[in-house]
Amino acid sequence: MGQLDHTPLFQPPAGDRLQFTMEFKTKEEYVAEYLREGILSGRFARGTRLKQADLAEQLNLSITPVREAFRILEAEGYVLNETHRGVIVAPFDPSATGEINDLRILLETRLALAAMEHMTAQDYAELSELQREFDQAEARKDREAVRAVNYRFHRQLYTNARQPQTLHFVQVLWAKYPFDLINLIGGRPRRASSEHRRLIMAMKSGDKKAVEAALREHIDTGWRELQTQMENQVPPVKAALTARRTPAS
Repeated sequence: MGQLDHTPLFQPPAGDRLQFTMEFKTKEEYVAEYLREGILSGRFARGTRLKQADLAEQLNLSITPVREAFRILEAEGYVLNETHRGVIVAPFDPSATGEINDLRILLETRLALAAMEHMTAQDYAELSELQREFDQAEARKDREAVRAVNYRFHRQLYTNARQPQTLHFVQVLWAKYPFDLINLIGGRPRRASSEHRRLIMAMKSGDKKAVEAALREHIDTGWRELQTQMENQVPPVKAALTARRTPAS
């Protein structure tokens, strides 16, 4: 039997605006998670330059864990390190999104089914609380908060699968997925909320086929709606795509 891991856990600073429910073994893991959520929520827009010193001051940490977090996120595809601009939030590749969508369905279904085997009443209660936060953010039309809570919902659900390597690959896929554009689609957060609820109900019932169908619908619907918006040149999505051609500062 292997030895227990007694590595001390890093506790995020008190009053952390992200209100993390998870614990971190190292400061760089904490910073990496902070930035993943910030990128996927849109707080750090694609193309934005990320400054080590500013982040370190904001998080009340030294520059070292921020630098190490940048390396983690560069390997995952969330950021790029450009010679003349430094570290920037990576753009997504529209031509690769169809393949990424298929891989998301495959891997996230695997995680959801595995999570069913381990989840407790407390785990479901925590997911329901996140879903309540999602609905509140949607009601007040806070798109950044909607995306942040959506990230936490899926991250927490998949963590229960106890398959860290699969979750790592999923996070790599998320780095390349156009959550920011899908979030601009009218009514999409409301529909996503209903899809979340169907997924949770299917998991609670132990119906694996229903779980697979609910998660496929959830991931596929957003992708299909985005395709329709792009084909029809709907203004919000069109404007966002045009803005990508102008690098952010």
